Amino acid sequence: MQSKATTVEQYLAELPVERRAAIESVRTVVLNDLPKGYEEGMQYGMIGYYVPHSLYPAGYHCDPRQPLPFAGLASQKNHMVLYLMCCYGDPDEAKWFEQAWTKTGKKLDMGKSCVRFKKIEDVALEVVGQAVKRMPVRKYIAQYESALSKTSRGKARDSAKSPKKTAKKKTTAKKAAKKSPARKVAKTKRAARKGRSGS
Repeated sequence: MQSKATTVEQYLAELPVERRAAIESVRTVVLNDLPKGYEEGMQYGMIGYYVPHSLYPAGYHCDPRQPLPFAGLASQKNHMVLYLMCCYGDPDEAKWFEQAWTKTGKKLDMGKSCVRFKKIEDVALEVVGQAVKRMPVRKYIAQYESALSKTSRGKARDSAKSPKKTAKKKTTAKKAAKKSPARKVAKTKRAARKGRSGS
């Protein structure tokens, strides 16, 4: 359920009172612990936290026009959701997050990157803050690029970026041309002509 809101304030104003209070509580924690460099705004019809193009010009590989998503906060039809891409892209971070949440005694309802909740009492806010704080921009970009390099899209993007591979192909083509039969015949004819002119 994507909102058509163009600002965070507009998005919050559209929410029912109880949901607005819950989303605002999680938002406050995220903003308090968000490392320097990330920005907040509307992304994919929800409140988004992302690495701006000024810090990561390549943007999100699924849509390079979009800045690189880091986290998201949304009100869905049956629940509210906090998306944490840092947990999606790193199994160690996901494991840490699950263990830290479990220690609070609260039940964790989590998909690959989304934490679903129906009321603010369900959320381990301290763990959310720690998860955000643990991921400075540089560390997140490195994690993202590492995960991306293992996918077919990432490999295609890397090969498109790399001029070295093209240079190697050209060098190989030159070597192949030097070894070609036509080249050898031409070389032999030149040697024969030199021999005749010298005699």
